[in-house]
Amino acid sequence: MSINRVFWSALILAFWFSLAPALGSLIEGPNGGPIYPLGFYELPKEDAALQRMANAGVNLVRVHSKEDLDRAQSVGMRGVFPLSLQEGATDKIRQTIQEVKDHPALAVWEGPDEIIWTFTTYSGLHRVSKVYPHRDEWWRQTDIALDYSNEKAGEIIPKLLEGIAVIRDLDNRDRPVWINEAVESDARMVQRYMDDIDITGCDIYPVNDRNRQLTRVTEGVERWKKIGRGKPVWMVLQAFSWDELGEYHGGGRERTYPTFEESRFMAYTSIVHGAAGILYWGSNYLQSGEMRESIYALTSELSALQPFLVSEEKPEVTLDFLEIPQTTEGFGVQCFVRKAGEDWLIVLVNEDEVKHMGVEISGLDELEGKTLHQLYGKDDLMVEGGEIIARLRPFEVKVYSTSPEYESDRTEGRDFGWDEAKEGKIDSQE
Repeated sequence: MSINRVFWSALILAFWFSLAPALGSLIEGPNGGPIYPLGFYELPKEDAALQRMANAGVNLVRVHSKEDLDRAQSVGMRGVFPLSLQEGATDKIRQTIQEVKDHPALAVWEGPDEIIWTFTTYSGLHRVSKVYPHRDEWWRQTDIALDYSNEKAGEIIPKLLEGIAVIRDLDNRDRPVWINEAVESDARMVQRYMDDIDITGCDIYPVNDRNRQLTRVTEGVERWKKIGRGKPVWMVLQAFSWDELGEYHGGGRERTYPTFEESRFMAYTSIVHGAAGILYWGSNYLQSGEMRESIYALTSELSALQPFLVSEEKPEVTLDFLEIPQTTEGFGVQCFVRKAGEDWLIVLVNEDEVKHMGVEISGLDELEGKTLHQLYGKDDLMVEGGEIIARLRPFEVKVYSTSPEYESDRTEGRDFGWDEAKEGKIDSQE
């Protein structure tokens, strides 16, 4: 949640050095080395569409069979395999695991999506099943909500743990188990299974026709880092407009997509706060080819930075502000610094609703006299006195590298802006 603060008095809180993802939280690429997960829940039906996705740097897709894994492997991708672990140690789960566990493209086992949310807070408990007389029963912590959720937790969580134990028993490659939750899933309930999984995280889709609260993603990463107590956090981000989801979720909504710059902010705020993987949900509902291309432009950009995203070399630098103090709401300016071989990457993310025109990064003595190239921009900076000074618009991302070669060649989709995002041009590619 955003907190009113005077910027200078909270300066030290405005600068977070995110930890490099532990190598165990990454996935193994086709060549055996670690890669940062850039995934989609969607597995395109057509091979040409799957190849386009792979060409955009996507390296992870959701699969449901050995045949799906074969298709993923054919384009150099890895697979996330969902299992109904909440059903317990069933013969069906055992058989499914046995059928696919030796496939080289299998990277991660996925547990039931938003499992805690489904029996505590899900709107369908009121709108569909009528278990809750009122929609806000859970938030008011009524006896009805507590009795129902505790009963369901007593049924579901033990079976969930049994299902996870089957994976541990049968998978001799010790692949990680990941469970995605809703951003506000109950922390106490989640702790009942957290020790038994390897990767946690949440989904958050903040852009709609009513508001565009991008820093909800920032808040989501921070919340699930705390809940996970050191577990890697994967963030599931928005690749759809709410009205595309049908009457239940999107009834009465106007077509509204994230712009490219908004999607870019959501990805980088996840990364600088320590997210160990990013996946996109909802693209199978997409009716806009332009929106799809904007996400592919972003995954292409992130894929080009793979050497830095998996690097554990974190040069120590200092961030300061050379400007008049401002009262604002937000997380300040975040700085992500990585080194890969002789090359450096510096990412600056302004998570405030105000501009910052004097962002000083010092401690760059090793780069003295060298140029930091702004990838996808013209604001190149020369390191002088071990320092650079950058300017950032509200919610702006700037990416600098000692080499311009880390810029993706893909340009289509980067100009997806307000007109397209609001109107949602209908031009599906699939």
